[in-house]
Amino acid sequence: MNPIVFGYLAAAILLLSLLAVTNKNPVHAILLVIVMFFHMAVMYIGLGAEFLAAVQVIVYAGAILVLFLFVVFVLNIREETGGERFSSVWPFGLSIATGLLLLAVILSGKVRLGAMGPYTPQVIAAETHTKILGRVLYTDYILPFEISSLILLVAVVGAITLAGREDR
Repeated sequence: MNPIVFGYLAAAILLLSLLAVTNKNPVHAILLVIVMFFHMAVMYIGLGAEFLAAVQVIVYAGAILVLFLFVVFVLNIREETGGERFSSVWPFGLSIATGLLLLAVILSGKVRLGAMGPYTPQVIAAETHTKILGRVLYTDYILPFEISSLILLVAVVGAITLAGREDR
């Protein structure tokens, strides 16, 4: 992938994520996340992972964010008027984010780049990305996969519970 294109995509993904998190309007935040997901799909295509790009567009941008948008409309969230945008605990959150960024920088220096394990480009060319991804996901990472599905189930039940709540 061209380093200039990669740099643009990385910068756009970071900027769009920050805008989505700090946006006051939940609908605009969801639309920013959709644009970010499309940038991520383009990055996946540039890195040769076409299956992940298709999953990114179909599953995340096409299904999950539409579900989020539906939940936002069902919950009837009133737009905040006036008041402070950030609470008084933002310095604590900023210090946590800085610590995590510092930890990521330290750990990235200790990780050997280019280490692929048993999946070299020749192995991936002999098999498909999808076959290798499915094998690894359903053998080595089955527990985290199932835990994430339970977390999503709890989130859906919580959204339904909040949507069914009667206003007093």
